[in-house]
Amino acid sequence: MIPRPVARAVDAVLEASVVGSFTRIGYDVRRRLFDWTPLEQLRVDGKVVVVTGATSGLGRVSAELLAGQGATVCVVGRDAGRTEEARKGIAAATGATVEAELADLSLLAEARSLASRLAGRYERLDVLIHNAGSLTHGYSATAEGNEVTLATQVLSPFLLTTALRPLLEASAPARVILVASGGAYTERLDVDALDPGAAGYDGVKAYARAKRAQVTLAGEWTRHLAGTGVTVNAMHPGWADTPGIRTALPGFSRAAGPLLRTPAQGADTIVWLASAPEPDGRSGLFYHDRAPRALHRLSRTRRPDEAQEAAKLWTLCVDRTTRSA
Repeated sequence: MIPRPVARAVDAVLEASVVGSFTRIGYDVRRRLFDWTPLEQLRVDGKVVVVTGATSGLGRVSAELLAGQGATVCVVGRDAGRTEEARKGIAAATGATVEAELADLSLLAEARSLASRLAGRYERLDVLIHNAGSLTHGYSATAEGNEVTLATQVLSPFLLTTALRPLLEASAPARVILVASGGAYTERLDVDALDPGAAGYDGVKAYARAKRAQVTLAGEWTRHLAGTGVTVNAMHPGWADTPGIRTALPGFSRAAGPLLRTPAQGADTIVWLASAPEPDGRSGLFYHDRAPRALHRLSRTRRPDEAQEAAKLWTLCVDRTTRSA
């Protein structure tokens, strides 16, 4: 057994290095340093888990792992064929009850309809995992007038959490998990920049800003849900070899190559947050490799009026999600 002070010191060095933390190196070293409980031992029998963006990558792996731990899992995707393939594949691999729902979460009307169907289907909701979203390089706005990255990764998760809040509270202790990205560390919270126009659009920046917003919303939800027994945390998976990253950042994917985490390694903290006893009652945090991490790495991403900007973000989400009702 490695002494705890030594383990924490090594972990801090890894975290400071970025590459050591975000790659499979960090996962392998930390798993041994802290003697992680295998996920299969964290049973969630009888619990209901909803995973958005569950047809591939981290979402698919998370859904399968949680189904293997005993949960009733509902996979959410936007393509009927891929969603049904995921449902059948996970059910066959685990023998668990796996259900499916279709929704294009770039559209708030579909997110609202999804919430209504979930509330009608389930008597409880123990874990809601917001994983849907991708990095797109070209500007695109939905028919509802929202930039796609903002709509999918900020507004729809906000709408779903709001609409499903009664079910989550009735199932408390319940957990909401926002799958963010280490890219959030590169951008400060800037609500006005979250919905850019087409001119000079930068998909990488838009994605990182949305992820920063997700991290902030975990804290805002924590304030609004105080005393309800519902926790909301964000996490980032490090650099994982998923179809999404291969498509969105092919150069980075090739360069990082062997250092990239497997999808299961990237999904580990998602599943741990959903099933382990340690996160119970802890909310508003930003996790990586089963531990809360700093909200900022760079001084330029900190702003003295962070609380006011966070409140502005909340107002934006309320306004955008209610005007489309």
